[in-house]
Amino acid sequence: MLQKDSFFRKRDEPLVRHVPSPSMPSPPPPVHPEPQAVRPEPHPAHAVVKSEERKESKLTVGPDIKMKGVEITDCDTLVVEGRIEATLDSRVIQIAEHGTFAGTVAVDTAEIHGRLEGELTVRKLLVIHGTGKVSGKVRYARIKVEEGAELCGEISMLDKATNVAAARRA
Repeated sequence: MLQKDSFFRKRDEPLVRHVPSPSMPSPPPPVHPEPQAVRPEPHPAHAVVKSEERKESKLTVGPDIKMKGVEITDCDTLVVEGRIEATLDSRVIQIAEHGTFAGTVAVDTAEIHGRLEGELTVRKLLVIHGTGKVSGKVRYARIKVEEGAELCGEISMLDKATNVAAARRA
C-alpha cells in the first residue's frame, strides 16, 4: 500500500510516532542530513535546441469577436474568425471563411478564405481561396488565386529589391 507522504518527499522516520506523556520528556527530533539535489548535466545538443527553440506568438480572434481601432505588432500568426479593423505587421495572417479584416496589413504570408478590405502587402505568398474576397490596394511577391475567389482594386507585384530585402529579414 502506498503512503500519501511518499508522493511528495522521502520519509526516513518510522510510521509510528512517539506521543509524549506529561510525565515523560519527549526525545529530541531525529537529525537527518539535507538531501542534495542531483541534477544531470544537460546534453549539449539539448541546450542548443532549447536556445534556438522559440515560441510562436499566435492571436486568434474568435467567430463572434469584433475588434476596432487596434494596432497588432509582434504577432507571428493572426487568425481571424470574427471581424477586425486594425493595422497589422506580422508574419502570417489567416482569415477564416466567415472572418473579415479591414485596415492595413503587411505580412510575409496571407491565406484568405474570408474578406480582406484595405491595403495589403504580402512579402512572400498571397493565397486567395475560392471563398475569399480581397479588395483595396494589394501588393504581393507571389500570388495564388483559386477559382471562385474575388480580387479587385489596385493590384501590383512587389519589385525584386523589396523581395530580396524581405527574404533577408526572414
